[in-house]
Amino acid sequence: MSNHATIDSSGWPRRGAEGPAVVALGGGHGLSATLRALRHVSHRLTAVVTVADDGGSSGRLRDEFGCLPPGDLRMALAALTDDSEWGLTWRDVLQHRFAGAGELDNHALGNLLILALWQLLDDEVAGLAWVGRLLGIHGRVVPMSASPLVIEADIVNGTDRRRVSGQVAVATTRGRMENVGVVPADADAHPEAVRAIDEADWVVLGPGSWYTSVLPHLILPAMHRSLVSTPARKAVVLNLSEQTGETEGMSAADHLRVLAEYAPDLRLDVVIADPSAVEDIEDLQGVAQGLGAVLVLRQVRTSETLCHHDPLRLAAAFRDAFDGAVGDVGDTRPAHDEHPARP
Repeated sequence: MSNHATIDSSGWPRRGAEGPAVVALGGGHGLSATLRALRHVSHRLTAVVTVADDGGSSGRLRDEFGCLPPGDLRMALAALTDDSEWGLTWRDVLQHRFAGAGELDNHALGNLLILALWQLLDDEVAGLAWVGRLLGIHGRVVPMSASPLVIEADIVNGTDRRRVSGQVAVATTRGRMENVGVVPADADAHPEAVRAIDEADWVVLGPGSWYTSVLPHLILPAMHRSLVSTPARKAVVLNLSEQTGETEGMSAADHLRVLAEYAPDLRLDVVIADPSAVEDIEDLQGVAQGLGAVLVLRQVRTSETLCHHDPLRLAAAFRDAFDGAVGDVGDTRPAHDEHPARP
């Protein structure tokens, strides 16, 4: 194949048409882990990123300029970067944080670059596409909404119940979370996010901060409708450990119960879990089956002691799931039986 075949009509490089069209939802380190794995499975990737962050550099820029918080979008771009010397160098530039005593202290350069392009182009998706072009990313990155969102939740601790607002506050306040919501509740999902979900072969949720990065995609009504109506198959990747302040005391099966509570009409096809992070396999299998999913148990952690997903091991689990491989336990129904393959 000639080199011209890798360039589209607008002069933008195509990163290849191999593999299924996959949309990955989430934010922060969890979404980055998914994207680093999916790069080995397909080049037809879209990251749809939560836009509720209100801490650190992102929170400061959001407050000062009224923009989308760029941090999670930046991390998704970095995770999709090409492995060439050019791509890796610009990835490091994007992730560089300034350290000092002035206004730039703790700002990530990539956040400032993204903000500059947003102001120049007045278009969030176009700005992110230009950063992606600079990095030579495999895929594309879009926000879940064109407006910044605020996470709210009731935090229950014994007899004490209080309404907490803001992603950082919700994620770090100790107690059981109830009535999680987003403000504005009627915010539109970004049209590019909806289009990607509708045209996808697979949609992937998780891992990540369950209530503040994963769940918002199911809570925002416009996104919820898109995820329920899409003909795409759906996979959930479970976390490897509890998250202090957000999912303390929750089992692997409890994570799925939360999804079912907030999106009872959502059907899943595959749940991927590391057996070392599952306390009760039968319980998890039962909840997964109740959501329509096959449980795929694979070692996807980096080691016995680190609670990080290994990109190659997670990629292998995705390949098994996408190719219709069965789980290690329980139901032997192929993952795609209920949804015939698309042409």
